[in-house]
Amino acid sequence: MHNAASYPLFKTRAVQLRLEGKTYSEILEAVPVARSTLSLWLRGTSLAEPQKQRYTEKKRLAALRGGQKRKQDRIDITKTIFEKCRSDISMITTRELWLIGISLYWAEGSKQKEYNPGSGTYFSNTDLRMLQVFVAWLERCVGIQSEDISYDLFLHETARKKLLEVETYWRSGLNITRDQQFSVYWKRTQIRTSRRNIGDLYYGCLRVKVRASSSLNRALAGWADAITGAVCCHEI
Repeated sequence: MHNAASYPLFKTRAVQLRLEGKTYSEILEAVPVARSTLSLWLRGTSLAEPQKQRYTEKKRLAALRGGQKRKQDRIDITKTIFEKCRSDISMITTRELWLIGISLYWAEGSKQKEYNPGSGTYFSNTDLRMLQVFVAWLERCVGIQSEDISYDLFLHETARKKLLEVETYWRSGLNITRDQQFSVYWKRTQIRTSRRNIGDLYYGCLRVKVRASSSLNRALAGWADAITGAVCCHEI
């Protein structure tokens, strides 16, 4: 507990530090009083312009540090969740992969239409990981050979200068050989500025095509229908 006689000295010191442009937190480190007391003492104390600028800059930097800290906290939390989730799925059985592939195609693949009942099996996405899983499904669960798989890459004109980089990205990520068909199509529409995957992050959209695959497309439609029946008509 502090002697009441020392309070005038504390107040004088607090006002002096405030006039120097110190923040409340900085003053409280040098003047051991309650924040409410400090606020009362400094209520009528105005900062000179240089001190105001210094104070404003310190607040800006403090806010920036706070934002960076919150961002790092989110990164750390995400990393912890990812590590836990990886341990939840240590391996995938062939049947599980089979069901995953059907679900992926159900969501992102081309569908049979009444007016076009013989359409083939086409799967398009911008996510390399999703395409890796789908190609693995084709080869491991359906028995499709790599020579029966071809690829179409759709890119905006803005990516012409990085075509080699983009092609390498997809070929290496999906183990696409030079013998497999790999066609590039240029999109002339203007890229939306609201998209995040632009610039260095932009690798276009890749479409996987399976040769002579209308029967597979029909089977996928049947499997999707069977999943609906199994989930909706029975308790899981």
